Order: sequence, then C-alpha cells, then structure tokens
Amino acid sequence: MVTFYNRATPNFSSTYYTMSSLRFRMVEAAINRKPFAAKVPEGRPSEYFGKKVFNRAAMRRYLHKKTYEAMLDTMDNGTPLSREIAAEVASGMKQWAMDQGATHYTHWFQPLTGGTAEKHDAFLEHDGAGGMLEEFSGKLLIQQEPDASSFPNGGIRNTFEARGYSAWDATSPAFIVDTTLCIPTIFIAYTGEALDYKLPLLRSISAVGQAALDVCHYFDPEVKRVTTFLGWEQEYFLVDEGLWAARPDLVLTGRTLMGHESAKNQQLEDHYFGAIPDRVIEFMKDLERESLQLGIPVKTRHNEAAPNQFEVAPIYEEMNLANDHNQLLLILMEKVARRHSFRVLLHEKPFKGINGSGKHNNWSLGTDTGVNLLSPGKTPQANLQFVTFIANIIAAVYRHNGALKASVSTATNVHRLGANEAPPAIISVFLGKQVSATFEKIAESQSEDAIVFDSKTGFKMQGIPSIPELLMDNTDRNRTSPFAFTGNRFEFRAVGSLTNCASAMITLNAAVAEQLAVFKERVDARIAEGFSTEKAIFEEVKILINESRPILFDGNGYSDEWKAEAARRGLDCETSVPLIFDRLLSDSTRKMFNRTGVLNDIELKARTDVNWDMYTKKIQIEARVMGDLALNQIVPIASQYEAMLLDKVYKMSQLNLDTTQDIALIKEISTLTADIQQMVNEMIEARKVANRIVGERAKAIAYHDTVADYLEKIRTCIDRLEMIIDDQMWTLPKYRELLFLR
Repeated sequence: MVTFYNRATPNFSSTYYTMSSLRFRMVEAAINRKPFAAKVPEGRPSEYFGKKVFNRAAMRRYLHKKTYEAMLDTMDNGTPLSREIAAEVASGMKQWAMDQGATHYTHWFQPLTGGTAEKHDAFLEHDGAGGMLEEFSGKLLIQQEPDASSFPNGGIRNTFEARGYSAWDATSPAFIVDTTLCIPTIFIAYTGEALDYKLPLLRSISAVGQAALDVCHYFDPEVKRVTTFLGWEQEYFLVDEGLWAARPDLVLTGRTLMGHESAKNQQLEDHYFGAIPDRVIEFMKDLERESLQLGIPVKTRHNEAAPNQFEVAPIYEEMNLANDHNQLLLILMEKVARRHSFRVLLHEKPFKGINGSGKHNNWSLGTDTGVNLLSPGKTPQANLQFVTFIANIIAAVYRHNGALKASVSTATNVHRLGANEAPPAIISVFLGKQVSATFEKIAESQSEDAIVFDSKTGFKMQGIPSIPELLMDNTDRNRTSPFAFTGNRFEFRAVGSLTNCASAMITLNAAVAEQLAVFKERVDARIAEGFSTEKAIFEEVKILINESRPILFDGNGYSDEWKAEAARRGLDCETSVPLIFDRLLSDSTRKMFNRTGVLNDIELKARTDVNWDMYTKKIQIEARVMGDLALNQIVPIASQYEAMLLDKVYKMSQLNLDTTQDIALIKEISTLTADIQQMVNEMIEARKVANRIVGERAKAIAYHDTVADYLEKIRTCIDRLEMIIDDQMWTLPKYRELLFLR
C-alpha cells in the first residue's frame, strides 16, 4: 500500500505510516490534543477595544484639530476630502501605525473572488543620502494601482490589460493586522467600472439612504440622515487540522464530497446551545480578543445545531463597516483556528445530512433622530411611518424576489438551501401574526386609524411567582422563512456563510431604494390632486399591501404544498443556479440598478458572467477531486478488500463452509466499483464536452446539467462501500471522527 508522511502527529521526524494507520494516529492526536492558551491582552475588553484601529480616538490624538474635524465631516456627512487634508491624515496615520509596530501598508479591497485582497509595501523611500526613511504620502493613501488583470472581471478587462485602481474609503477606519496597516478601499477598472463589492455597496447605501430620507420627511422634516444597519450572524464548523489534512476533498473544495452519515449526528439536538468544549472555547476567546482589538464588536458565541458547528455574532453596525468587519473576521478565523490546531470550514454544506452554515443578515434603517424605521411607534403618525416602510420593503422584495435569490445563489449555497433549518430557495416574507393581522385590516379599511400595534405584551408564568413578568415580541420567528420580520428588523436568512454580505445587501438596498422613490412619486401625485399627506400615504400603502400579497407566507417553507403554491403565486421557483443568475439581467433588475445608480449595464453583465464562471469552476474542481479520490483511493481499497474476501471464500470452500453471504458481498463490491469507474469516466467526458463550450452562461448550464449530477451518484456508491469495507482499511477520516472530536 502507498505510504504517506504523517505531518499531524507531534513525533513525525522519521515515521512513515500506511494511510489507514495514519488515519487512526491522526484521530488519536486530535483526541489527545490540549487546548492552546493564547496571550491575553491587559485590561477589560472595553479597554482594548479598537486598539489596532485608526478610530476617532486615535485620530483625535494624531491629527491636527482642523484635519480631525474634516475627517469627521467626511465620515459622518460624506464630504469630500481635499488632497492637502489627505496628506495630513496620511502623516498622522503613518505615525500611529509605526507606534503600533507597523512596518508596511496595504490597500485592502474586496474583489469579485468573494474574499479580500492586499499588496504590502514598506514605509520606506530613499533619503537621497544613501539611506532610507519612513514615508507615506497622501497620494499613497488615496490611491494605488494593483494589477487588475488576474481578478475576476467578467470581460471588463482583457488579460493583457493590467491597470486597475484602489481608492481609499475614508468612511471605514484603517486597522493593523500583524505589522501591516490595512486601508479599506474600493477597487475599479482603468475604465472606471467597479470590480469589487465595496463600491456598489456604498452606492446602494447612499441610494436607499436618500430614498428613505425623502419618505421620512413626510413624517419628520427634521430628519437629516437615514443610516442602513447590518448585523450578521456567522455560522461555521471547526475540525481538527490533522483530520482536515487527511481529507483532500475538504482541503480542495471546502466540503466532504463523500462520507456516510454518522449513526449519531444532530438528531438528539444535544449540541445546540450546549456546553462549549475546552479547545473550542479557547479558540473563541482568542478570536474575540483579536476581533475586539480590531474594532469588531463581537458579542455572541454559542454551539449551533450540528456537531462541531458554532456561531459568532456582533453588535449591529452601519452597513459598510459591518461588511468590512465580517470580511476581516473570516480572515481572523482562519488565522486563529490554525493556532489552535483547528481548521475552520465556511462552506455552506461541508457535511451531508446535518445543518449547513448560513450568515443571517439582519437589516434595518435608522434616522439621525434615533428612530428605528422598522419599529412600531407609540403614536398614529409613528405607526403610519412604520407601516409605510414595511409595506415598501415587502413590495421591493416581491418585485425583485428573483434578483434577491440570485444574490445569494452560489454553487456552494445551493447545497444548504431548503433543508436542515435552512430557508428554501424560494424568496418569501414572514411578518408574524400581529403585523399580518394589521396589514389585513389596512387592506380592508378606509381610515389610517386601523394602524394599531402593541410593541410588546406581557405574560406571567403560571404558578411560579418568583419568575418576573416576561415580554412577548410582536412577532414569532419562522425558521424556514428566507426574509423574516423579527420585531425591529428584517432577517435575510438565505445568505450563505461563505458569501460576502455585500452581494445580498447591494440588491436589497437597490430594490428598496427604487421602491421608495416610486412610492414618493405616487404620494406626491396624490397630494397634488388635493389629498392630505396622511391620506395619500395610506392609500398608496393599501395598494402596496394588496399587490404584494403573493410574497407573504407564514407557513412551512419546506412543504411540497408551498412549492406548488409559490409557483401558482408567480414567485421565482427556479432551482438551477446558472438559470437563477439570468434574473440579474432581466429588464426589471437592470432598470432597478440603473435608476438607483448602483450598477450600470456593463457592471451588471460583468458580475453575472463572473457568477457563471465561478459556478463552472467550483463544479469543475469538485469533479476533478471526486474523480481523483474515487479512482486513486476508493476503488483500489475496495479492490483490495474484495481480493481478501475472494481469498476467504476460496479457503472456506475447501472446507465445504457456506460462502453465500461473502459471495453476495463480493458481487456488491464489484458492482459498486464498476459503477464508480464508469460514472467517473462519463463525468470526465461530460466535463471535456462542457469545457469546449464558448460562453460563460452556456458552459455553466452544461456543468449543471451534465456534470454536477455525477457527484451525488458517485458519492452514493462510495458511501455504500464505506459501510462495507473493513474500517482498518478505510483511508479517509469518517464523519464520526470529523464531527465528534473534542
């Protein structure tokens, strides 16, 4: 048998093991591994929060008063910075960074790969006298020129056209990772189109903020600004690094392409909110310390429903900053996990048969006067304002449910949606009983007096006087709803754990911005006809409620009845990811993005091409890994075990012993291995045909229709072999080992 060098065991200097022996030694090492204790920063978390961030406190200390005030004006009001002010900011930022031990700087941006990118340069320039000096100018702060040719661009740039620009986002503070000053930036092509997630996100935030502000002025003319807030809930898995290294499918694709379910997985629900294992709690504490120093306000940690699945969530923040913080957290998680001999799995469905991981995006709007526009009020006017925004949001989601589904659809998230507590791949809105009942009254009423809410009601625990009165929220939760109202915000639950939050938020913001703008036009038209402001608003809200009824659903999103009902209502029920991406190029979606200024036609077409290309490449990689493992590991092991059984049958037959069961087992192994070999060869041929197709859309459809199905079919055969072949011979760590080690 082929031998492999064991890098997972502590004493590996001169030891070689067979793969089966390696697997068991890795399991043993994982079981016996002691928790790693990270260095603890001095003081309370509140004292070292933001220590590595060039935040307002650092600016106040390192910038002149005039420069500091100019920066605040930019951050709070979007006022452009002059190059003179930028030069002074650069000088202060450099001094602060060097005082923190930084030696390099980088423009930190979010290309269409879905991750982040950075190119480090030292604070060094020639001093003209044979020496060096530390230098960082305003020009270097404002703009850099990273090579744009190798990033996904959807045809905006040719491979031989390399120039692209990163430009400083002054509204998101710089921070230090290790010894590098990281400056959040947008990333654009030489021709000016957005090549990243941040620039369209900023555009969408501006668009929805202005549209919401215009509507707010019906209720309070003193409102000067509407802010979009985001609170993400990041789910993830942890596995022991040694076992991860022994699973090529996990290493190369992020998920297990094969593996029979463990006899015990999550059916007892004993992991959810359970006691956190020692190794994991040390990882979490380390991650929290790193995050807090970088200004990420992490607050919540707990065990999730599936074994080895966990969640981290922050206090809600302004959306642009929140999205930056989530992208930074994903980097920190990888880094910190390795310190603790873990690997973090961010794939939406790394293990079959148990919960996948999402990244619930909690979205809300708030004014500079302290009003949450998605919270019921205490006065008729406040409740009319609440209903106005809720009705417009529902209408936006209804009209663009296909585009919203496209914004969360990927080759990885498709495995998660529609099972194990994940929402289905049909966008619907859950409002809860009270809001739904009020909307029904409004739809039938002739007066705005129908708008009445109890923000919370109390109830007593019967027979337990020691328990104080509890407050009930005005809405329950629906675990299967992709877009649920949860009392003072909407929770977009269909977003995948690996996805950049901006993908979904760009579309949601643009859809709501467009809808609010249309709403204002119609209300203004009614006012011009002689309607009072309140009556004009109320009549338009009634129209929106009645038009948007098809998107409202409070029931079980997993049922076959709902799928049929959703199709009858005209909701987007497409399940093919490449075809779902078509929704981004529909006339309604193009008009929405164009009207709001979030994406032009060139940018939208480019992103859709990138989506198709990324889908193709993900399936292509999985197919290659599956074929490699199947032919080079699984089939040889099965054949070896089959030969052992044949030898056993021959020897038993010499003694006239019954070999019926063994012969049946041999036949099953022979059939399974033959099926695997045949399907792998067919999959390879299908891949070759698909690779010759010109056009990203057609190629992605071919991979979906002719290649992807083989992955599950081949897996079924391999998982059956896993249950047959001698455990001592099986080379890949099994689910019971990956998921239940502490």
